[in-house]
Amino acid sequence: MTKVFLKKQIQNRVLLGHPWVFGNEVAEIKGDVTPGDIVEVFTHKGIFVGKGYINPQSQILVRILTRDRNEIINDEFFYQRILKCWQYRQKIGYVENCRLVFGEADDLPALVIDKFNDYFVIQTMALGIERWKDAIVAALNRIFQPKGIYERNDVPVRELEGMQQQKGFLSAPFDTNIIINENGLKFHVDIVNGQKTGYFLDQQDNRREIRNIVKGADVLEAFCYTGTFSCHAGYYGAKKVLGLDISETAIQTARRNATLNGLDDICKFEAINAFDQLKQWTKEEKKFDVVMLDPPAFTKSRENIQKAVAGYKEINLRGMKLLKPGGFLVTASCTNLVNPELFLQTIDAAARDAKKRLKQVTFQSQAQDHPILRNIDNTTYLKFLIVEVS
Repeated sequence: MTKVFLKKQIQNRVLLGHPWVFGNEVAEIKGDVTPGDIVEVFTHKGIFVGKGYINPQSQILVRILTRDRNEIINDEFFYQRILKCWQYRQKIGYVENCRLVFGEADDLPALVIDKFNDYFVIQTMALGIERWKDAIVAALNRIFQPKGIYERNDVPVRELEGMQQQKGFLSAPFDTNIIINENGLKFHVDIVNGQKTGYFLDQQDNRREIRNIVKGADVLEAFCYTGTFSCHAGYYGAKKVLGLDISETAIQTARRNATLNGLDDICKFEAINAFDQLKQWTKEEKKFDVVMLDPPAFTKSRENIQKAVAGYKEINLRGMKLLKPGGFLVTASCTNLVNPELFLQTIDAAARDAKKRLKQVTFQSQAQDHPILRNIDNTTYLKFLIVEVS
């Protein structure tokens, strides 16, 4: 097996458990390099570190799958790993809809599998894991006997690995417009055309957190996408809810979700630029009891972090100004390049500029079915904050 030796001065991150080996961390490679193959990784002294798949085209040269030299990477390996993921989700109470596999946090780098009841959506975002896609599908069939499996590999990161973007059935074709249950409500999921894998499961725990603050409230949700937070607000007793999103398609789905849950009279939605509307209503001094902000990621590159921070500060400042005294701001960021500390600093800066005082109700991360490894920073990506604003 091809052997990869790490440089002495920068190998500690990998030794401490991070599964990524960058090209500039490698001192020497002994043996042939075939993209996607399994290789062994060693320290500069020749001490075994792990086995993983290699791709010279990627900045992440090797992604480590196991630290056990005796473990064989084969079809049974992937079956056992996915079974372990399922057993963990069952232990923590996620059995109907969940992120079954969360990449590096589940020791399956670059693999995402979302479970929507009896349907599964797969993303294989590195060449090495793409090679094992048939084994992964076979494992899902063996463990779950699913009604359908679909791949949503229409993600640009695949091109960095020398692969094409693609999507399609990995099982017999099925109706990809399904309905799931969440927190007592029902939601439409468009597996083929929805964002990411069709639905944002990572906020399912956080959506429950608004249940007390929205009772009898006049609620605004900006960047509402398909209206999941808005519908939760209506379900939890809001007087009226207005959701804004620039996507007409998303707004149509939001209206269908409201209808599905008998919330048409409470939840209204408008296809409009939320940035512009927040700015306009701030000038008009319009007020709400609760403002919810869950924008898309403002950056996917380190070069634009400051621009993203400025964007988060601006929308949160406007959100605070739109609140009645003692109102609640519900705000989130899914940009993994903006860490929790920077996110909170940005919210605090917005409060200073808005001359507001914040009282924290809760600060959380992604749902528990998206595990966080304490030694791998990038497994923590979602920030979710509720504050009282006065």
